[in-house]
Amino acid sequence: MLESHQPQTHRVALVIQYLGTHFHGWQRQKHQRSVQEEIETAIARILGYHVTLHGAGRTDAGVHAAAQVAHFEATGLIPAHKWATILNSYLPQDILIRASASVESHWHARFSAAYRRYRYTLFTEDRPNLFASPFSWHYYYAPLDECLMQTALKPLLGKHDLAAFHRAGSKRSHSWVEVQAAECIRSGPFIHIEIQADGFLYGMVRLLIGMLVQVGSGHRPLTNFTQLWQEQRREEVKYAAPPQGLCLLRVGYSDFPFPKEIWYETLPKLIISQESRVTTNDP
Repeated sequence: MLESHQPQTHRVALVIQYLGTHFHGWQRQKHQRSVQEEIETAIARILGYHVTLHGAGRTDAGVHAAAQVAHFEATGLIPAHKWATILNSYLPQDILIRASASVESHWHARFSAAYRRYRYTLFTEDRPNLFASPFSWHYYYAPLDECLMQTALKPLLGKHDLAAFHRAGSKRSHSWVEVQAAECIRSGPFIHIEIQADGFLYGMVRLLIGMLVQVGSGHRPLTNFTQLWQEQRREEVKYAAPPQGLCLLRVGYSDFPFPKEIWYETLPKLIISQESRVTTNDP
């Protein structure tokens, strides 16, 4: 009796960057451009068959990623570490695979993740800036107090039911989130807000930022902001911050096969120098 030899599969992990501007989010969907579908199509062209790409998180339309993580099952002789270079030759310019590596069959991009970290960037100068606009929310309506915003973030640390920041349409059965870090830092006209959690609710960060700027601008009292989410008053959360200011900064794992420089801090912070330069051509 002849033995049937099934092709041996191996699991490949990817660290992915993308500019979310022209994508309708990470997740594959009909009649809309998505990051997942672009990469799956490229893999299929190489392997000759379709694979499913499992991502660590599902970013919304217009949201960027500095170090999204995903994995897929492959057969054939291509070494795992070669996939990044090969895929980049097939992918559009707004997606980049920073690195690829082999992982154990039990390792999962989503379920093995210990945390996700997002950064939201606000640009507060009166005049717009073409080079800042694709990656920040130009908030010039009122001055923002970053210290007050940081104070508002502190009570969020720990495990809470954040139903107030949970958009409708999610299949998640609960709204409990463990917030591990939350900070607000000003750098000249830019305010960077970073939030790290074990997982994020659908639309959570943009809804939270939308309310946080009301605190920073003085339009919402600090105590009211805290009571709003503690009492789960979702009906009062009516505005989400625009998507272009949000970026999935990184995903953390206890057993990650990539060196830190590949995934840890790959999104440069927008900075406008406050230095005054004088040249010999100045009057």
